[in-house]
Amino acid sequence: MAHFPVNHPLRPTYRALGGLTGLYLIVFGVLGLIETSGDEFFAQTDTEALWQGTNLGYSVISIALGLILLIGTALGRNIDAAINKWFGYGFAALSLAALAVMRTDANYLNFTMSTVIVAMVIGLVLLMAGMYGKVGTDEQARASREARLLLE
Repeated sequence: MAHFPVNHPLRPTYRALGGLTGLYLIVFGVLGLIETSGDEFFAQTDTEALWQGTNLGYSVISIALGLILLIGTALGRNIDAAINKWFGYGFAALSLAALAVMRTDANYLNFTMSTVIVAMVIGLVLLMAGMYGKVGTDEQARASREARLLLE
């Protein structure tokens, strides 16, 4: 897409943000795993980790997604940008879906309002990292800049 820059000057910062987000998800998941050990996988209790509602299922999912984000960040080569972008879309959709079912029996991941807010922020940070973290050749970067100038 022409309006997403290639070789953005802050690309290392965006890549670090994606990695830190993955690290946060792992820490949250491990703390949630400790708090929910012995519970049912999708228990709907008042269990919290880092002031967010969680259960064993969401803790395991958070650890897995955090590991994937860290692996993508370590690999680089636009793999991180693609992973960040799609996980950003996923977290934004997850937070909206969780908001819709938060006070029902369909709240399988035991989301609270703070969990919804954090998931939306994670989604937006990952989207930003994915959209601006793309790397390419000098020729691709020049074409991207020229296309943006034409749009202005």
